[in-house]
Amino acid sequence: MTDNSILSGIKSPSDLKKLSAEELNILADEIRAKIIDTVSENGGHLASNLGVVELTIALHTVFDLPNDKIVWDVGHQSYAHKLLTGRNDTLGTIRTEDGISGFPKRNESIYDAFDTGHSSTSVSAAFGIACADRLNDGKNYTIAVIGDGALTGGLSFEALNCAGRSKERLIVILNDNKMSISKNVGSMARYLTKLRIQPSYIKAKSRVHSRLDRFNGVGRAITNTIRNIKNWIKINLFGNRKTMFEQLGFNYYGPLNGHDIQQLQSALRAAKYSKGAVFLHVCTVKGKGYEFAEKNPKNYHGISAFDMETGEPKSSTKGYSDIFGEFMCETAEKDRRICAITAAMAMGTGLSDFSEKYKNRFFDVGIAEEHAVTFASGLAAGEMIPVFAVYSTFLQRSYDQILHDAALQKLHIVLAVDRAGVVGEDGETHQGIFDVAFLNTIPNITIFAPASFSELREMLHSAIYNTPNIAVVRYPRGGEHYLPEEYKYDGSDYCFVGNKKSRKLIVTYGRIFSYACEAAKNLGAKGTDVCVLKLNKIKPISDNAVSGAMNFKEVYFFEEGIKTGGVGESFGFLMYQKNFRGKFRLVAIEDFVKQAKVDSSLAKLRLDAGGIEKTVLNRTD
Repeated sequence: MTDNSILSGIKSPSDLKKLSAEELNILADEIRAKIIDTVSENGGHLASNLGVVELTIALHTVFDLPNDKIVWDVGHQSYAHKLLTGRNDTLGTIRTEDGISGFPKRNESIYDAFDTGHSSTSVSAAFGIACADRLNDGKNYTIAVIGDGALTGGLSFEALNCAGRSKERLIVILNDNKMSISKNVGSMARYLTKLRIQPSYIKAKSRVHSRLDRFNGVGRAITNTIRNIKNWIKINLFGNRKTMFEQLGFNYYGPLNGHDIQQLQSALRAAKYSKGAVFLHVCTVKGKGYEFAEKNPKNYHGISAFDMETGEPKSSTKGYSDIFGEFMCETAEKDRRICAITAAMAMGTGLSDFSEKYKNRFFDVGIAEEHAVTFASGLAAGEMIPVFAVYSTFLQRSYDQILHDAALQKLHIVLAVDRAGVVGEDGETHQGIFDVAFLNTIPNITIFAPASFSELREMLHSAIYNTPNIAVVRYPRGGEHYLPEEYKYDGSDYCFVGNKKSRKLIVTYGRIFSYACEAAKNLGAKGTDVCVLKLNKIKPISDNAVSGAMNFKEVYFFEEGIKTGGVGESFGFLMYQKNFRGKFRLVAIEDFVKQAKVDSSLAKLRLDAGGIEKTVLNRTD
């Protein structure tokens, strides 16, 4: 981006208000170029950000930020917002360690009204902010920008139902980038929408209502007559097409062209003049302005660094998700009971091929993890074998359903927990560090923790065919790590690697086993003999594994998960019950993990080979 670009002169939203319509359109092109260039280097969310550029510009020109507030649902479409709110010079650091976040963060900017990262939260949060503003005698507006995909999440409907008939200064904007919820019924509908969003029309309507209200009963009767005539015209011209948002109590405008800044500005100004909550239906093109993203927006939703000219990723290696997808296809071919469930993440969880080959046994339930678990329980009650593939961070939403609908009834469902552990650049909202702790509290669950591709396959098979009730297989993002040649998984619940007569024992599971073995090798070369205990099944913990650990004088437990309620605490307590009198030290995660590359995060957490080595040697550097 050249120094004389329009974007380089934007330091805050107030600078936008000085630009002409032509300059705003040029600015939109510059923003797209900046986003494409940045994401090609850093990775991130591309298609969703390219689709909301004009909408973001319109919002920042019409409203008075930061007094007015914008809540971005999920938040992965906030890059343009960041560019227009003083972060143009730092966008190049997005999603990097100590850089700006790929999501809105209140501690990053006064223009970020609410931290987001998970779907379907914006309307609830915005409604709360709007109510707080009124209670504080404010006159500000609160805007929730929610995508059509987020409307598959039940929380969004709970919020819409609550907020629709309120009198708060709340505006909900639906970013519809796939298809209209209500069909556009032709030129007359478009004309009436254009008419209804004219400020002069809104003001005149408001004046008429105010004057009629002065005449008490007669005025109300005239108002009702006018409303009935209007509804009669709408029904006879277009049929009874009242949107569900109108039925919920919102003033509805749309569909609107989400790439026409002037039309969006008119609609937003009309929304400000309307009494009560407003719902704007805006149609956009996901990936707008970048041919590869427009043609295949799913592939460019969340993407690693890529070549701008070809659209191809700069690196591509097979990961655990790919192995899971291959296993599912192979197993489904042999067993017609196998069903796969995803919550709008077929590609991310490796189920794309399954969705094509076994369409009648593939279920994408949308962004509805709670429903996915209860739906899986229903399939299990019907003697199918459901496998729900879900990122660890999103499984958090399903706690009640896992507990009440699956565990209580002892139904056999399989949870394939992807992105378990530290995931990297997406930061706090996406780290998979809580699943073990909350699943640990639920009866009738077995949790497997593979440390290699081959173990993933074998543990999935065991979860499906040899494990009653709820079976969980959790695996990290990315590929395999170092494993010692002498280690072979034999299907047991645990195994010791190294000299069992050593004084020191490292206990761990999953990906960290690789780092523990590497640390043990390095320690051995320096004269410190260390044995490693790998837990293949982390719930329930094998009593024999605990008994075996009792033979060591120093036990070090390393866990890539939250410390409170984790496996390490449980293991230490079981040792205490057996009267262990040696040294026990637990190294686990104690807080949210910020964005950084996985290797860097693990090093800071002392969970990589170097950190494990230092801990065993009692070094603090």
